[in-house]
This record gives sequence, structure tokens and C-alpha cells, in this order.
Amino acid sequence: MVDEMIEMALEEAKDRMEKALDHLRHELNAIRAGRATPAMLEGVKVDYYGSQTPINQMASVSAPQGDLLVVQPWDATALADIEKAITAANLGVTPSNDGSIIRIPIPQLTEERRKELAKTAKGKGEDARVSVRNIRRHSKDDIKSVQESENLSEDMRFEGEDLLQKLTDEYIKKIEDILKHKEKDIMEV
Repeated sequence: MVDEMIEMALEEAKDRMEKALDHLRHELNAIRAGRATPAMLEGVKVDYYGSQTPINQMASVSAPQGDLLVVQPWDATALADIEKAITAANLGVTPSNDGSIIRIPIPQLTEERRKELAKTAKGKGEDARVSVRNIRRHSKDDIKSVQESENLSEDMRFEGEDLLQKLTDEYIKKIEDILKHKEKDIMEV
């Protein structure tokens, strides 16, 4: 039976690993897989009256078809600024503005570009794995300090560390599964 304090350290580690997984999902959503999705523009910030504003706070972004994004600004005077920000974001797309909305045709991905995007996704996955391992290292230190401060047996500490390792392995596996799915999406023609 593991001590309550060690259980709390394990719960905190699980929460932090879940946040790392959510962050990975969010990062991978921004990588396009051949289809137009509004998430492609999530990282775009527009210089709007001197402040960097996320595009989704100043316009509606939709994907009416698989190869087109439409950006409808709420303030028509921001149209040129939004177009400039999309171009500057270096997404490999060319926005066109008709005076009231911005249309962004999404070109088909070349084999080379698909491989590049898959490599980017793998890099983001590696960042997530490193993050999970760092959480494990910090939690292992927490478990050791709990064992020392509470005068618990070393067996209890080892049991806590074993549970922590199982948790880490579980989250590394989840990361691998998410990456496999994303890579399959990217490479699909």
C-alpha cells in the first residue's frame, strides 16, 4: 500500500503528463494533413491597433470545402492586416482578399512537403516525450523527499517509483499512438 503523500505526487504527475499530451494534440492540430481546417490559422497573430491579436478573436475562420479556408473579419478595416499576418505566418498558402472576406486556397501537398510535415510532427512528439520524462524525474524527486520527510520505508518509495514508471510508459505509448495516427493522416494522399 502506497502512502497518501506518494499517491498525491503520482496524481500530480498524471495531471502534468495529461497536460503535456493535450499540448501535443494542440500542436499537431496546427500541422495540416492535406485538408483545410480552421486550426491551421490558430497560431496566426495579427498586429491590430498595436497589439498582437489571435486571428480567431477578430474573424470567423471556416473551411467550406476540403481545399479552401474562408476568413470573415468582424471589422472590415482589419482585412489588409489579417491578410498580411497570414502571409507572414509562412504557412505555404497565398490568401486572396475580395474586399469583404479572405479566401485561402489550400494546395495539395507534395510528397516532399508531406515528409517535411511528418518530420515536424515527430519533433513535436519528441518534445512531448522529453516533457513526460522531465515530469517523471521531478516526481521521482518528490517521492524521495516524501519518503525522507515522512520516515517511510524504502520499499514504499520503490513501489511509488514503480507506479510512476508505469504511468510514464502509459503516456509515452499514448504519444506514440497519436504520432502514428497523425503521420498516417499526413502521408495519406
